[in-house]
Amino acid sequence: MGTEVNDQALRRSSAPGLSRDQVVGAALGMIDDQGTRNLTMRGLGKRIGVEAMSLYRYVSGREDLLEAIVDRLLQGIREQLDDAVPTSWQEYLQNLAHSVRDLALAHPRAFPLIATRHPAAPWLRPPLRSLEMVEDFLVTLGDFGFADEQKVETYRAFTSFLLGHLLLDAAARGGETAPAEEPLDEGDAQISHADGNTLLARDSEVFRLRGLLSEDHGEEEFESALETLLDRIEMQISQ
Repeated sequence: MGTEVNDQALRRSSAPGLSRDQVVGAALGMIDDQGTRNLTMRGLGKRIGVEAMSLYRYVSGREDLLEAIVDRLLQGIREQLDDAVPTSWQEYLQNLAHSVRDLALAHPRAFPLIATRHPAAPWLRPPLRSLEMVEDFLVTLGDFGFADEQKVETYRAFTSFLLGHLLLDAAARGGETAPAEEPLDEGDAQISHADGNTLLARDSEVFRLRGLLSEDHGEEEFESALETLLDRIEMQISQ
């Protein structure tokens, strides 16, 4: 009986013509204006001009909404890359890096969501945290002659480079770079599983290399990056 009453109330409060895509777009706009911490279902409903209850026809809660925003941002990067046909691996990485940076500069308050919310799978590293992007990365480098270990090492180094630079860029423009909030249990919320629970195609590069991608080389990567930085500084001051 209670469920029937809630469903009836939800139908009465829904806004004609409203869609999940519109709700997600309005939420992204709200984050752009006010930051992630100020995004609430009540505030979003007020921004759209509907009761907060009506939003639950399109998203199951705030966590589902945040994950949908992340997916929309990543989709924008994928669409931008689809228009480019690189002639070298250097050009591919340059195009990808600039596409991600364009996103960070266009949505500095939303970009940290990509960087700080925990990916659900160990082979996904922010900010390239969608299976489609990782698959394209590995396949493209393989097409340019990279061996398996080289592809995975490049993925690690490249994502670390992007994350370090772009979080600073976002923070300088008002982005919040605090650790990801703990996901709330909202029943049907997709939470942070949307980018990791997708079944891997058994003929995909991500599936084939999932062992290498899941390895933890954080200490080695830190030492290597530090040595590179020191060498670069030494070269600059010796000129």
